[in-house]
Amino acid sequence: MKLITSLLLSAASILFATTVSAQIPDSKTAVTILTGVSAKYKTYTAVKATFTMKTEGSNNKVTETQTGIVSVKGNKYKLELTNQEIICDNITIWTFLKDANEVQVNSYEADEDAITPTQIFTIYEKNFLCGYVEEQTINGKIYQVIDMTPNDKTKSYFKVRLLIDKVGKTIYSAKFFDKNGNRYTYEITKFTPNPALIDTYFSFNTKDHPGVEVVDLR
Repeated sequence: MKLITSLLLSAASILFATTVSAQIPDSKTAVTILTGVSAKYKTYTAVKATFTMKTEGSNNKVTETQTGIVSVKGNKYKLELTNQEIICDNITIWTFLKDANEVQVNSYEADEDAITPTQIFTIYEKNFLCGYVEEQTINGKIYQVIDMTPNDKTKSYFKVRLLIDKVGKTIYSAKFFDKNGNRYTYEITKFTPNPALIDTYFSFNTKDHPGVEVVDLR
């Protein structure tokens, strides 16, 4: 579960799309495409997206499907999953375990090597080698395919494949290729730019969860 959560945070960052290197074929085209995605994102004050995650085994068969919602405003984010929520206001981070009705509270500490949803659309700017692959047409839409390889070879995955809407300049999906043979695909099913999100949306209120156990780890 820890691996899935880590990948979800990484995917939340990438889905809303290190130093790019010429070692990857056609990196210049990849950077141009991703720069366009980043420029569009930077015009938003906040974003909210519903996504679906599919897990495939080494036999390419889907073994698990789950949905989630990610919201980002400035340095604040909220990741809502079936069994848990992760909320961060850039000072405190809350992890709410729904089944146990327990919330774990930690101080937020910035980590240059970590990937969080606040890095939406700018993740390509560091820690990855990027290369343009091809164009694909899915349901009448043209998508640009970009492969991203992490510079940090200790990561659990060795490649991320992005599908980018050529006309809309938005990320449609991100597929993580894990070293154990599994693949995790995240597809955005609904994207809302500039939603009305007040700051208290990015904090955990115990009054909304009667009987919740608070585990303060600060």
